[in-house]
Amino acid sequence: MHLTRLCLLHDSFPTRHHYPFSLEIFRKTDCIGFSRPVTFFIGENGTGKSTLLTAIARKSGIHIWEEHQRGRYHGNPYEDDLYRYITLEGDCGEVRGSFFASEIFRHFAEILDEWAVADPESLRYFGNASLLERSHGQSHMTFFENRFRIPGLYLLDEPENALSPRMQLELLRLFRRFTATEKVQFIIATHSPILLAYPDADIYSFDIVPVRKVAYEETEYFRIYRDFLNNRERYLEDL
Repeated sequence: MHLTRLCLLHDSFPTRHHYPFSLEIFRKTDCIGFSRPVTFFIGENGTGKSTLLTAIARKSGIHIWEEHQRGRYHGNPYEDDLYRYITLEGDCGEVRGSFFASEIFRHFAEILDEWAVADPESLRYFGNASLLERSHGQSHMTFFENRFRIPGLYLLDEPENALSPRMQLELLRLFRRFTATEKVQFIIATHSPILLAYPDADIYSFDIVPVRKVAYEETEYFRIYRDFLNNRERYLEDL
């Protein structure tokens, strides 16, 4: 396992009034353990799961392909500083791996095309073709299948975006295939009940303070989808 434990140094937080340090979930959670190759973070938007995922990437030295906008105004000086106030245990001082978020994926694909002009071999790791020449979902799956071959820590922020249910099932197969080597670890922020069904995964809920582990059947995603599919007429009557 590349990452076995994460602890939040909340007694050293520089502020209690600015995001993300204002979140109760970070102020009252001490540590999160990682004992399985696949771990999920779940919770409503704004609960901090993606922010913590980003902090893990920065602390581990995993590059984030961010498109920096000219003249962007940062009104919150603490927005990107959470990584300074966490500790990581495991083989994750500086590890190989990748951070994926669908909103920055296109920027990565554009940079890859620019590299390919000078070095066509750079596309060899992604099916020998531009990721931009495929559909959104197909480009994501091509990236996943080729990137996950490299041992490392993979941090995925809502990878289900742009993936059909069938493609989400294929992503589960990739998780199974590459974790079998015991050299690949995934930490995934998601809203997908399909991805959450992955067997033998740990699920941490950010809707509970402090963060705690929950069973798949306890998640709101499972319960709402199950109840809707079993009795959709009742739900639609309330529209």
